[in-house]
Amino acid sequence: MELKPFEKKIWLSSPTMHGDEQKWVDEAIETNWVSTVGANINEIEKQIAEYVGCKYAVGLSCGTAALHMAIKLAGEKLYGMPKPNCGTLQGHKVFCSDMTFDATVNPVAYEDGEAVFIDTEYDTWNMCPVALEKAFQIYPDVKLVVVAHLYGTPGKIDEIKAICEKHGALIVEDAAESLGATYKGRQTGTFGDYGCISFNGNKIITGSAGGMFLTDSKEDADKVRKWSTQSREDAAWYQHEEIGYNYRISNIVAGIVRGQIPYLDEHIAQKKAIYERYKEGFNGLPVIMNPFDEKNSEPNYWLSCLLINEDAMCKQVRGENDALYIHEDGKTCPTEILEKLAQYNAEGRPIWKPMHMQPTYRSNPFITANGNGRARSNAYIKETGMVDVGADIFRRGLCLPSDNKMTADEQDVIIQIIRSCFE
Repeated sequence: MELKPFEKKIWLSSPTMHGDEQKWVDEAIETNWVSTVGANINEIEKQIAEYVGCKYAVGLSCGTAALHMAIKLAGEKLYGMPKPNCGTLQGHKVFCSDMTFDATVNPVAYEDGEAVFIDTEYDTWNMCPVALEKAFQIYPDVKLVVVAHLYGTPGKIDEIKAICEKHGALIVEDAAESLGATYKGRQTGTFGDYGCISFNGNKIITGSAGGMFLTDSKEDADKVRKWSTQSREDAAWYQHEEIGYNYRISNIVAGIVRGQIPYLDEHIAQKKAIYERYKEGFNGLPVIMNPFDEKNSEPNYWLSCLLINEDAMCKQVRGENDALYIHEDGKTCPTEILEKLAQYNAEGRPIWKPMHMQPTYRSNPFITANGNGRARSNAYIKETGMVDVGADIFRRGLCLPSDNKMTADEQDVIIQIIRSCFE
């Protein structure tokens, strides 16, 4: 089969519009409700709350804003009102997922906290419960955990929740990538004390932007609504008694989301079909797809990912902004595959680089299942058998083109391109 570059680019995960979005955007414009109030906002808050199974959803400008509000709220509940010019975490440590996008953890810094990164586990590529328990042994005073569900796959949330309850810690659940994914029949975003989802342009449904804060507490929902509209008090004039933010979602963005919600389950089914075609197409290759707990969880399959077996990895070296590799017969690496996909006009992406490896956070604590991951003397590594799981998955893994507008024939070409890298 002769492989030729795609005439039209195959994207990692681009927005999929259906036409209904235009109706609600037009209504917002025609009725002149184009700012941060309106029927679209009210409706998507109601529909998302009903879909995920929580009592309240607050529409915000992006998933990061939702995470910021959740972490700020948790800090205030745990530590009281902050000192002047200080965030609500006031220097306290917070346990955070390590393999994630930095939006998960940056709000900890916004609120003057210190992120302590918890290593990943191989079963779901999410926060490792063993490492989390080890972290509580090292830092027993920590009272907040921020956990993400990577690429739409639920983590071991029951185990994580049990550990947090044991140590009296609150949970902020980052379900930005996992809207529609379930664990034991329950939607992600509803297991923590606060949940957050995203409608960014590449997510399972989109508003071009936007996000939501999820809660069962009316008091918390009202607090976030107030904070997200500059903390304006109920007065005839502009009265502000605490710091606020311009974080509310617009009625136009909400109109796009409103048109997308009816297609959420359809998008998930399309993404699942892509995952399963990849899995079948890679049969016989020394690789595995991103795994999940098949007994208890159902991902939303947002991104299909690949992990190359160690003995099938060619030599690869990564710097801060570039990478080099040497091809070996029968072997490949993420860099080679991604370059090959780009040559054929298809978009892949490296796995999220773990937070403990990022220049921004290299001085922050990092805990593996064996203990302090920063104590990296050869003697320590040999004694503990320490494995940096997140760094290993980052080194050997990549995200595959997962756009739900990609045809089966186009995906067959993608599969052949990847298979050719192992020749």
